[in-house]
Amino acid sequence: MRNILLLIEYDGTDFAGWQLQPNGRSVQEVVEAGLMELLGEPVRLHSAGRTDAGVHACVMPAHFATERNLPLRAFRDGLNRLLPGDVAVHEAYEMPETFHARFNARGKWYRYTIDRRSVRSPLAGRRSWQVRGTLDLAAMQEAAALMVGEHDFAAFRTSGCAAKTTVRRLDSIDLVEDETFLHVDVRGSGFLKNMVRMLVGTLIEIGQGKRPATDVDLLLTRTQGVRAGATAPPHGLCLMAVDYPEQFQKDV
Repeated sequence: MRNILLLIEYDGTDFAGWQLQPNGRSVQEVVEAGLMELLGEPVRLHSAGRTDAGVHACVMPAHFATERNLPLRAFRDGLNRLLPGDVAVHEAYEMPETFHARFNARGKWYRYTIDRRSVRSPLAGRRSWQVRGTLDLAAMQEAAALMVGEHDFAAFRTSGCAAKTTVRRLDSIDLVEDETFLHVDVRGSGFLKNMVRMLVGTLIEIGQGKRPATDVDLLLTRTQGVRAGATAPPHGLCLMAVDYPEQFQKDV
């Protein structure tokens, strides 16, 4: 049995998320349907994680098992001919049987993009959240520094989060200016449901002067009566990369 890893990019705008949905178009469903047509047999994709409706991915690693003896380029080029325009396979690799896209992942890098222009952009609007007005980047950086490390992020998850523990480790949060855009790069070992979007929503409120940076300490200690900022919209969020141990590194 072969263990094939696909590196998948997708525009999440018209998807109900990565995971199979009973009443919505999902990335997993579309790619599995393409593989069924390519291989002539059903397969089940196992991804590095899940993205919610509207969230994008530059690289989503996902693997599947097959006995078909196709060359690796067929899993990329052949599959891409069968996929719609909003999803594509960048690369295909043969991995050891022990590799699992989710369980071997050591960390993820998410990027949230904010468009600071006063006039909306029809093109950038699919991949960024327009926030008008000046943002206090120094206050946002002060707040972001408080989020780095291992903390209880229970205040930064939405209802329906099924995680057994709310303790997570954030390795870094960087604010990167790119002309009119502001990227919030978040790297960590794992994330709760909507955690990154709630972190960004909180940072925006701090940048707008609606709350002090020290609110982050209160949120992380679950101080009663203090709530995280509004959840940032999904279309500004993109999964950029997933980190694996050296033996499994394949430019993911």
